Amino acid sequence: MTLATKAIYKLLLSNYVKVSKVSVEDMLYDEQDILRSMDKIETIGHVLGAAMFMDDIAGVRVLYTGDYSREEDCHLCAAEILQFSLYFNSKKMAKTITRLAEKTPEVGETVSDFLVKKAFTYQIMALDDLHVFSQLSTENISQRITIACSGAFGVLKHRLKQIFESVESLPDEESEGPAFRVHERLTVKNESEKHISLHWRPDPISNMVSDSVVALVLNISREIPKVAVESEEATKTEEENNKKAEKVIHALLVSLFGENGKLVISVHGNAS
Repeated sequence: MTLATKAIYKLLLSNYVKVSKVSVEDMLYDEQDILRSMDKIETIGHVLGAAMFMDDIAGVRVLYTGDYSREEDCHLCAAEILQFSLYFNSKKMAKTITRLAEKTPEVGETVSDFLVKKAFTYQIMALDDLHVFSQLSTENISQRITIACSGAFGVLKHRLKQIFESVESLPDEESEGPAFRVHERLTVKNESEKHISLHWRPDPISNMVSDSVVALVLNISREIPKVAVESEEATKTEEENNKKAEKVIHALLVSLFGENGKLVISVHGNAS
């Protein structure tokens, strides 16, 4: 701070301690704190009444300051511009703990696992020990998709065996219904007559297997021929529609040519 600010610093803060109505327990500082701070104050030329504070906590420094005065006036001299160089080291130290610390790595050996930052330190630990030495935890995420499948469940299994080497049926106690596992990664369950469900844990290979199964199911649904069975009621309905069409055509011809009129149609010289 400036010389003028330091001159009234002790007076102002001491007066605050004396007239303050805050309890002793809640007081931020007392007379002894003010006296000890006087020895740490350094004076420098900048804006009158301004001050700067530097906090140094665990090697991290934070500086707060008011505006500097670059021009000299009657109250104080101008601030001095100091030339200096700063060098920074971007390296960070990490400590291996848990099972990773059982063996000392060789010089140049790469240590890889889960990096955790706690306060201002870094720790490398095994993923299985994450919930023990930190507030973090891991969970296995499963994906599930239900798609329409018009074909028989056995036909789907037969088609998949032609593509994948490993297609194994699962016991009903484990899957709660007809199901089989593809490539030891994907489970296919028969949910109903028209729907199946796929279950897998996401990773590049499992995602590729699930995409292949979905594409096969959609292709099977398109290959199934559609057979239309006409019932007696459908046949009767078609006959009734034909009779109605004949009546409409007859009424139209009568309105044009009369009841006893004659319609002659000639096609390539042949009359009918």
